[in-house]
Amino acid sequence: MLLAVAGLKDGELKQLTQKLSSGDWSDFPAAEGLALQFADKLTRDPAGLSDKEVRSLVSTFGRNRAVDLIWYAGRCNYMTRVADAFQLPLERDNVFANPK
Repeated sequence: MLLAVAGLKDGELKQLTQKLSSGDWSDFPAAEGLALQFADKLTRDPAGLSDKEVRSLVSTFGRNRAVDLIWYAGRCNYMTRVADAFQLPLERDNVFANPK
């Protein structure tokens, strides 16, 4: 929804979400690919994250931005798990869009 608010059209949005969900982030710039790979591993196997992977994130983004990435990915995982636990439905409409 936020990507639509940022101005992506339906076709662009569909293409980007398919790319993001594919697990193949080679079309993205190297730093973005690293962030996506890290967030994916944090989501699927948080105990499997290594010090080397965290150091790689820090060397690419700097300490503060790496903390931001880890915090945001963790927060998104938390919110998803809470919503799943309460079986909250997804919104049908973009709640961030300007009313027409």
